Amino acid sequence: MEKKDIERLAAEKIDACFGSHSRLLSLTALAGDASSRRYYRALLDGGAAPRSAVIMELGGSALPLSSEELALFKEPPRELPFLNLHRFLSRVGVRLPALYGHWVDQGILILEDLGDRSLWDSVQSLSPAEILGWYQKAIDQLLLIQIAGTKARDDSCIAFQQRFDFRLYMWEFDHFVEYGLEKRPGSKISSGEKAILRENFAEISRRLDSRPPCLNHRDYHSWNLMVTDGEVVVIDFQDALLAPPQYDLASLLNDRETDRIIRPEMEEQLIRYYLERRGEAGGKTTSRDDFNEVYILSALQRDFKVVGRFHYLELVKGKPGYKKYLPPTLKRLKRNLLRLPQTERLVPLLAAHFEEMR
Repeated sequence: MEKKDIERLAAEKIDACFGSHSRLLSLTALAGDASSRRYYRALLDGGAAPRSAVIMELGGSALPLSSEELALFKEPPRELPFLNLHRFLSRVGVRLPALYGHWVDQGILILEDLGDRSLWDSVQSLSPAEILGWYQKAIDQLLLIQIAGTKARDDSCIAFQQRFDFRLYMWEFDHFVEYGLEKRPGSKISSGEKAILRENFAEISRRLDSRPPCLNHRDYHSWNLMVTDGEVVVIDFQDALLAPPQYDLASLLNDRETDRIIRPEMEEQLIRYYLERRGEAGGKTTSRDDFNEVYILSALQRDFKVVGRFHYLELVKGKPGYKKYLPPTLKRLKRNLLRLPQTERLVPLLAAHFEEMR
């Protein structure tokens, strides 16, 4: 949609949301994410309007690439996944951006403006104790999703119609092989190396597939959590699905460059906090060794996916901005591979292809 068209449509819908005395003062494009959606900050005046709101312009498919390629849904969702999940998660008490209005047929939603400070931005200059406090707030929201959300299961919620299973885990591993190795400029991988990787990836996928699932956000990292008025607010939740509980926790504590702030000792404290609060909330528990193994495997699986995804975004979507996160992700991959005897054997193979793993 052209800028003048989105301005005209936004002004019309702001009037519908907040009354005829409300008006649009300006519309400024915001930095987007890896999806085809576009975002704008609308400054408002008059009537019942807040000082600002965020305009979400819809674009492309509303489903992840994996959902489309694997045909996870027998028929296309009848409702925009964002709206479906917003309604469900709001009902179980998760703090989400307020939804002022939506016109899916015209490709526009109007949302609460949460500002520009993600959780990651907010903790950069804080003390370790303050960082822990904010990540504990993030874990509290995560447990609402995982425990309250799972207990309130509603089959009309799209998240309960899909789960991470062997097929989906392997699709994401294959995404890494294809875009992180085969199609990456200057990279060459032999058929023997590929066979070894797929054999080991299948072992990890079977192990993760065997664990009891619960509701997960799917991309619960520090850039999808906004800090406003002392609260952690969850965004980008439309891809929620069923997965082991360790999946989202691993995302929170192991994503992009998170380990620059969340050092190993702090990671251990936050895992302990998660387990204590999970037990208090009535969540199912396992032995600490079993939990840790699945946690590490989840972190590995996510990071392999991320490496493939960030190369895909550059090679296919023309979005090279995520490449800066590849070096810390690859270094963390090596660290986590070495934490388990069944995965440390992959380090020499991968080190031949990624300098950061040598």
